[in-house]
Amino acid sequence: MAMIHGMRDADGGRARHRDRCRDRGKTLKKLPAAARGGIAVIATLVAVSITVAQAPYEVKTHYAKREVYIPMRDGVKLFTIIYSPRATTERYPMLMTRTAYGIGPYGADSYRTVLGPNNEFAKEGYIFVYQDTRGKFKSEGQFIHHVPIVKGSSKPNESTDTWDTIDWLVKNVPNDNGRVGQWGISWAGWEVSQGMIDAHPALKASSPQAPPQDQFFGDDYHSGGAYQMMYGFNWMSTNARARVAPSERDTERFDYGTPDGYRFFLEMGSAANALKYFADDVPTYTDHMTHGTYDEYWQARNVPKDLVNINHPVLIVAAWFDAQDFYGPFRMYRALKEKNPSNKTTLAVGPWLHGGWARSDGDTLGQISFGSKTAAYYRANIELPFFNYYLKDKGRLNLAEAVVFETGGNKWHSYPQWPPAGARARNLYLQAGGKLAFGTPADRSEDAFDDYVSDPAKPVPYTAEVTTTEGHLFMVEDQRFVWGRPDVLVYQTPPLTDDLTIAGPIDVSLNVSTTGTDGDWIVKVIDVYPGHLPAPMGHFQMLLAGDILRAKFRNSMSHPEAMVPGQPTKLTFTLGDKYHTFLKGHRLMVQIQSSWFPMFDRNPQTFTDIYHAKDSEYRKATHKVYRSASLPSFVTLPVLDARQSPIH
Repeated sequence: MAMIHGMRDADGGRARHRDRCRDRGKTLKKLPAAARGGIAVIATLVAVSITVAQAPYEVKTHYAKREVYIPMRDGVKLFTIIYSPRATTERYPMLMTRTAYGIGPYGADSYRTVLGPNNEFAKEGYIFVYQDTRGKFKSEGQFIHHVPIVKGSSKPNESTDTWDTIDWLVKNVPNDNGRVGQWGISWAGWEVSQGMIDAHPALKASSPQAPPQDQFFGDDYHSGGAYQMMYGFNWMSTNARARVAPSERDTERFDYGTPDGYRFFLEMGSAANALKYFADDVPTYTDHMTHGTYDEYWQARNVPKDLVNINHPVLIVAAWFDAQDFYGPFRMYRALKEKNPSNKTTLAVGPWLHGGWARSDGDTLGQISFGSKTAAYYRANIELPFFNYYLKDKGRLNLAEAVVFETGGNKWHSYPQWPPAGARARNLYLQAGGKLAFGTPADRSEDAFDDYVSDPAKPVPYTAEVTTTEGHLFMVEDQRFVWGRPDVLVYQTPPLTDDLTIAGPIDVSLNVSTTGTDGDWIVKVIDVYPGHLPAPMGHFQMLLAGDILRAKFRNSMSHPEAMVPGQPTKLTFTLGDKYHTFLKGHRLMVQIQSSWFPMFDRNPQTFTDIYHAKDSEYRKATHKVYRSASLPSFVTLPVLDARQSPIH
């Protein structure tokens, strides 16, 4: 899923989903002591809006600021801020960020406190370039959400705007060394991917970080055909409103009138009902409600189809617990490997939430400890050396193709590819009595199923928190708040007799039926901690992976099909990649449910246009999940050592 920006973006602009990255307005908060595998840890609630303390650095003392308008090929001028070292005894590379979230502070005498990814870059000496993208803040032109690249068209796009910007920079900025790097997180990461396409020859290094690559397939707005309503509503109401003229001011946040997002969205009804709050002020949301399948609108915005002829080094950054753009980095990595196999591409993945590698220490997330400052490690040992090497010819670079952090085992690893070659697929089957096992089910009876009533009027919440914005910490939240509900099926292993390590994509295969004509199926893979640990970690149910499939899209995201009531139907989908060790003494749990609200819109459980569904179309349905020898249901785990059998 777009499992799911903020504060200020790591590029310093107004962050995407800025209220999310404030993490529901919370400040850093100490949580109870916990123990993991018998080792006591202090788990700290990490609010993304908190900036990591850095050694004092006076940007204004060392850098001069210049504000310019850079003309594009169609005459539109884009507002750009350039910070150049005051020392002019050498030539410097340029490091550029283009964003839709603003590049303030604006004004010749107002300086940023941090330049580039962090001030270690400022100390190294770079020319930093920030640009408001077309139609946003002080730039001219019309804003189009993720404007597609149309081959052969003379219309400008973000790729041509990046090319024109770089061309102007290398011709007009003094003391540059002729090399440009581009980096950015989230929307700015998507901009990096656009800059890579038909790249300017001066672009020598790119780092797309959490880049959305296909917003119908797991990034931001959809997953498994379901609409990520809470996110879409929040982002659109704040970031996609039509403007009258260029401005430094951001849009005011939407007032929900309540802190209770579950109630707000339940009373709102279907996703298209949000238009009563937006009128004609948010054209992108109208577009989304018009294009409810993977049609030409979404297909044109699929970035990987255009990632050809990439011939400069690329550092892709992903986070295991990214709630917004989890799938994008992996999709980009695989596309680059397929279309540009000889290019120098590195994938770096750590135990962070969306953008967490840029600000936090990365040693904890919610109640979960990772044993070291993983984000600080990334910044010092991966990001800075990458740009120094390719833009300044400084140092030696020994980055493997995949530099990935193993959660649970809490270790960094380097591999020549992702997933690592040693991973082997093993099916973990649902069994009678709520059990899980690697062995296939022996039961051949027609009664080998579990069922539950799914009621759209009482959807299963995705978090225990009362909030109007999606947040981040639900990605590792304790799932005990739902496991006792009658509409949530629970299966688990006995305590593991040895560590079990997985590395790669977790896939799902379910055989199901329903009394309705449509339905959603959510599968969650959970790491259950031993019961003897101090509260709250005793029997803590850590969400590791989860995603959704809207059954009408089971065969095609472009051509939905109704379910046949009572007919067993096979559903297959992925929960995405993970690198995790379930430690000895832990249990592996799977939960299955049919709503994840209000993160995703509710399925009426009737075959209809869900975005515009009437209240009368929402109906209860009884869902069955089969677990027989002939109709098995299972999750496929990429077990790193296939000889491991710690589940008996």
